[in-house]
Amino acid sequence: MNGIIHQCSHPNDDDVHFRISEDKIFADIFHYLEVLFRIIKPRKVFFMAVDGVAPRAKMNQQRGRRFRSAKEAEDKIKKALEKGETLPTEARFDSNCITPGTEFMARLHEHLKYFVNMKISTDKSWQGVTVYLSGHETPGEGEHKIMEFIRSEKAKPHHDPNTRHCLYGLDADLIMLGLTSHEAHFALLREEVRFGGKKSQRACAPEETTFHLLHLSLMREYIDYEFSPVKDKISFEYDIERIIDDWILMGFLVGNDFIPHLPHLHINHDALPLLYRTYMAILPELGGYINENGHLNLKRFEKYLTRLSDFDREHFSEVFVDLKWFESKVGNKYLNEAAGIAAEEARKNKQKKQKAQENSICLAALEKNEGEATPKTVLEDEPEDDDLFETEFRQYKRTYYMTKMGVEVVSDDFLADQAECYVQAIQWILHYYYHGVQSWSWYYPYHYAPYLSDIRNISELKIKFELGKPFMPFEQLLAVLPAASKDLLPKCYQHLMISQDSPIIEYYPLDFKTDLNGKQQEWEAVVLIPFIDEKRLLQAMESCNKCLKEEEKRRNTHSACLMYWYDKDAEFQYLSPWPEKFPAVERCHTRYKTIPLDAWLVEITHNKITKINKSALYFCGFPTLKHIKHKFYLRKSGVQVFQQSSHGENMMLEITADENSKEQMVENVASLVLGKRVFVNWPHLEEARVVAVSDGETKLYLEEPHGTQKLYMGNAVPPTKVAYIGDKEQSIWIKEVQGISEQYQRRKGIIIHETSIVVYAQLLTGNRYQLNQNGEVYLEKQWSKQVLPFVYQTVVKDIKAFDSRFSNIKTLDDLFPPGSTAFMLGSPYYGGMGEVQDSRDVITEGRIRVVFSIPCEPQLDPLIQNQHKYSVKYNPAYILASRLGVSGYLVSRFTGSIFIGRGSKKNPHGDHKANVGLNLKFNKKNEEVPGYTKKVGNEWMYSSAVEQLLAEYLERVPELFNYIAKNSQEDIFYEDDIWPGEDENGAEKVQEIVAWLKAHPVSALSRSSCDLQILDAAIVEKIEEEIEKCKQRKSNKKVRVTVKPHLLYRPLEQQNGVVPDRDAEYRLFDRVVNVRENFSVPVGLRGTIIGIKGASRETDVLFEVLFDEEFLGGLTIRCSPARGYRLPSSALINLSHGSRSEMGNQKLTAIVKPQPAVNNYNSYASDLSSVCSQKVHLGGLNHSPRSLFVPTQAQSKQDDEFCSIWQSLQSSGKSHHAQQNMHEKGAVLPQEIKLGTGNQFYKPGFNDSSFKGQQRKQDPYKKCNKKVVLPECHHVSEWFILFLKKGTQMLKEILKIDGSDLETRNEMKSQVNDVPAPPRQDCHGAALQYRQAKKLGMFRHQLIKKKSNLLFSLPVGSHNQFIPLQVTKKRAASKKNFELKEFQSSPQAAPLKNEQPVSSDHIQQDSSSAPLKSPQAAQSTVSFQDNVATPSVPHNKSTPNTSSKRKPRKLAVNFGAPKSSQ
Repeated sequence: MNGIIHQCSHPNDDDVHFRISEDKIFADIFHYLEVLFRIIKPRKVFFMAVDGVAPRAKMNQQRGRRFRSAKEAEDKIKKALEKGETLPTEARFDSNCITPGTEFMARLHEHLKYFVNMKISTDKSWQGVTVYLSGHETPGEGEHKIMEFIRSEKAKPHHDPNTRHCLYGLDADLIMLGLTSHEAHFALLREEVRFGGKKSQRACAPEETTFHLLHLSLMREYIDYEFSPVKDKISFEYDIERIIDDWILMGFLVGNDFIPHLPHLHINHDALPLLYRTYMAILPELGGYINENGHLNLKRFEKYLTRLSDFDREHFSEVFVDLKWFESKVGNKYLNEAAGIAAEEARKNKQKKQKAQENSICLAALEKNEGEATPKTVLEDEPEDDDLFETEFRQYKRTYYMTKMGVEVVSDDFLADQAECYVQAIQWILHYYYHGVQSWSWYYPYHYAPYLSDIRNISELKIKFELGKPFMPFEQLLAVLPAASKDLLPKCYQHLMISQDSPIIEYYPLDFKTDLNGKQQEWEAVVLIPFIDEKRLLQAMESCNKCLKEEEKRRNTHSACLMYWYDKDAEFQYLSPWPEKFPAVERCHTRYKTIPLDAWLVEITHNKITKINKSALYFCGFPTLKHIKHKFYLRKSGVQVFQQSSHGENMMLEITADENSKEQMVENVASLVLGKRVFVNWPHLEEARVVAVSDGETKLYLEEPHGTQKLYMGNAVPPTKVAYIGDKEQSIWIKEVQGISEQYQRRKGIIIHETSIVVYAQLLTGNRYQLNQNGEVYLEKQWSKQVLPFVYQTVVKDIKAFDSRFSNIKTLDDLFPPGSTAFMLGSPYYGGMGEVQDSRDVITEGRIRVVFSIPCEPQLDPLIQNQHKYSVKYNPAYILASRLGVSGYLVSRFTGSIFIGRGSKKNPHGDHKANVGLNLKFNKKNEEVPGYTKKVGNEWMYSSAVEQLLAEYLERVPELFNYIAKNSQEDIFYEDDIWPGEDENGAEKVQEIVAWLKAHPVSALSRSSCDLQILDAAIVEKIEEEIEKCKQRKSNKKVRVTVKPHLLYRPLEQQNGVVPDRDAEYRLFDRVVNVRENFSVPVGLRGTIIGIKGASRETDVLFEVLFDEEFLGGLTIRCSPARGYRLPSSALINLSHGSRSEMGNQKLTAIVKPQPAVNNYNSYASDLSSVCSQKVHLGGLNHSPRSLFVPTQAQSKQDDEFCSIWQSLQSSGKSHHAQQNMHEKGAVLPQEIKLGTGNQFYKPGFNDSSFKGQQRKQDPYKKCNKKVVLPECHHVSEWFILFLKKGTQMLKEILKIDGSDLETRNEMKSQVNDVPAPPRQDCHGAALQYRQAKKLGMFRHQLIKKKSNLLFSLPVGSHNQFIPLQVTKKRAASKKNFELKEFQSSPQAAPLKNEQPVSSDHIQQDSSSAPLKSPQAAQSTVSFQDNVATPSVPHNKSTPNTSSKRKPRKLAVNFGAPKSSQ
């Protein structure tokens, strides 16, 4: 948790102007936790652990950090004031307050308790999970409190070895902690860290952050490979769990939070490979492992350290060579005075001994032959050199101890003490990681570690620890805080830190030194401040303790961990800790209990290792290297990790091909995988469905109808087609293979060798609820529409994977309980959010009753057509250059980066370079700055804002522009070359430019990817204005309908990742609605797309949406604060796609004759971007529905074909006598209907099983299709007059209002009144033969009448749709209202032969969309019924005496399609 608290309270310490309110910090922490919860999706436990009082060993490091951060903050403020910057008056956030016991932490703890209660009570996804909150009052570091919990769970008898863990945190020691658990499924989650270049600021919003998962399951296997060479060399059993224990121990030797690193042993100087090589060399001699489940085997550890100490000598030998060279130049044997004195003393002692030896040797030599003496002198030369080396080495180490540790005499006792301390430290750390705290009071008492070669004679050491007690919060505060943070302590203690009379004043130095000690980063430096003496500290505090206030005494305590869970029977009000900022939880359903501090302590002996068979069951998301045969080896391959090629050796994996396999033939592979489920992208396996297989010459693919995504299980044979590939496709195939091979080798370190077969597959996106034949609900896998290539050798077949799909939903009642939220995927009301009502009476027929809210939508069409007026104009560089009077090169150069170094080119001063470019374009990162720069193809374009900026820059420093123009070939320029004059100070000039750029608003601009399609800020502002206008209208109607379940989308966690409507295409300006629950964006909130961020994978495409309201966690994306957000298509329903499908973006079934442009309406031709491939010939015109211009067409025979609304009505299952009437009277109707195919408004779902049945039913009606030809009219309006006369009469005839005692049903069954219906007979529409041409085609007819504004939009054979007959406001308000009188049914109505059942729907609407005269109109309920008879049921006459003076009503008609037979 502490990482989140730091990130949300002080995200950028370099900005001295940054200020943040406490409520904002708390709200951001809540939001961060919500995002992490969503990413991890815990199933059982969510454990939130805040650092409590740490063991004394950790306090040394905490103290150093806090002293450093206080000093750095002070320095930055001083620098800012020196530059003349004005700082905000309110106090800056002191990050040192994130320490147990401060008022801030106490307030945060209360708010975290509130947050947990609020989430469990209001968020379904939190209700099945036990939440633990271990706050700052519970002693122990956060991650260690979590590990203590995991150890206690593991010790339980019924622990599931397949439990999956995910631990969030930034520290590298979480890797060690996770591995100590020896759990097979353990992942670490952390934010992406970018190395190299400038220190980049972490993005503040968690949504903007890339998170990385580190899979310890994979890491364990890589460790196994690293140490596998010793398998054959050791006499004892090779056990990877024991190897991992020793690996953890080796990691501690390079330093951690509790001990300093060993001298010259640095990770970035290849310390780890050295430790591993030494371990593998010595392990066969040890007879066993060093770290025995957290206990050091001292004898083995000593042997390992002795072998490792060779490194000390090797390192010194390099230094020694340098010393000898230096000595030859300077004449002084020693670089260091102290070392010199010590060495001279040692030399004198040595000389005395040597003299005594030499005397005795001389005597012996005199007795021998003189001739033998010559070689002896030669031999003696090397030992002399070795001696000198050892002496120098000892002096070198003595110097280290004398200078670093301040000791005067480096005695043997001192070295023995160093060795014991260090070994004790290693044992304490092992206990801490494996068994928990074994001593609260122990700490390592030095700032530096001893040399490896001095850690000797340790095998007989007896190591014991006293458990002791943790510090109280205020004791820790005094122990770790600097005087600058004194205000975080109670008043009565503050004088101890600042008063000269304080007995512990020396613990709070105002100034102190830091020592990098071989490290590179400033934060790694040793902070040289005195260690706290616990006894003196407690004595000094004693006299002050009695002055504590009651509230302070409460803060200065240890308290237990809290465990929360959901209980639907509990209900109470949970009061807010800050009512002005956070509302109370009115109906809280949370229970809690406290867990005692020692409840999770596990006896050291009980810490067992869980063993599982990993190859038996694969857990998706916990990758393993099993499943594919490969070999491994270490080699330098420059694998890219953290945006850079690695310099050291990489563990490379090489997939080995099975030579004898028959599978190399493309036909064999196709028979194995085509239409089947496989796992791709080894080793990070992802489930996918194979749709094609190719070897670069032949391609076998599934031949399926559009939208089908079936798995062919068992012996089912998939419908396969074979195609032979052309040259163009072959080159694409080769490029795909090369791309995949490169990615595998460069990014994963896997060599996949030659590829002979590529598999094309659709990745699993999620699961969707479907209905089977028996009316039961089940989860069905949904596959991406996008087909991606994968090489066959990385595909895994036939493995048993753990199915994480869990669902308590078995029936429609479970799926749509009353009160739940659902979204409409049918038409009308597409994308409308509704509440499910009690549907018991209709659910048996497979329908759900829903009340939809239909809000007013903003009119964006005028804005779309005039967007050029508001959007930023961009020009190429040469246009800006000509206006500014400079070269295009300068425009290009200054808008990027320009580096100026210190000194001159001939005499540079250091490596420091200042960037004085405007940084408005980033070629390498492919990023631009919206409103300033835009990349079109490979050319950069610039706005007028860039021109103004450059003009201002040019005016300030014309000499810089002149110099760069003359020296364009240079990469780096130098201060003294640009400003060469004696009186000119280049350094000052550069500082002025940098300060001006920093202060300029342009420095704070956000960049975006060049792949992003975006709307400029000015257009976004106009959209916001339009939305505000729309809100003023406050029109919000409610409609109650009964709907087939496959046209409803319910936002459920189990369906996350599934795209609600797969046919939807997204464009800028599209109106969308959020359908993801429990996300930052409230469910049902509508918005407008203002940006589209492309990606190579369909699921990674993100839409920038401007929402209609502000919300907590909202981003600012070129819009008002907290109204923007980036979402994938799985979170959205595209409202504009719904209206395009209903209206404009269809292929017309009949051609509307274009009218002269003077008319006050536009005739839209279809956009023709239909899913289907056939084109409808519209006089050769391909016209955009968004255009201002009316399409014109050449005169042709078809021009006399008009939208036949009557045919639409006929085909919708109305009574037959109406048709007869019409034909008898010789009605003039346009009837040559041209069949087209619409955007298939078909949702894969519950009810798509019986198209063949429908086709069979359609056959008998071919004879019903009568053609009626319209005589030529001189003007269109004549036709309209004819049409209106007949039309009014026909409508009255068809729409029998309240006339029938038979209620009829429709496919969609949109119902108004909740009256339970009596038994009914259905009848089948006459024009179903159209469905035969395209069984899913959806035909629309549009008729738009000048002045009358009466719009009919009716379907022919529409699939499960209903379309309202709408009377617009103007028409409804005018006095020429339709008088809807009741017509008796015609006596000569003849029953249709072989009539098939069809039904009409009943809808209720309120009056908001068309004001009617009658005040009762809002409540009026109209049900339209068809007067229908079938051979088996006698025809009932409609009820007589229905009122002829009926009040005007709002009408909505649904003409239905045939009912599908299951």
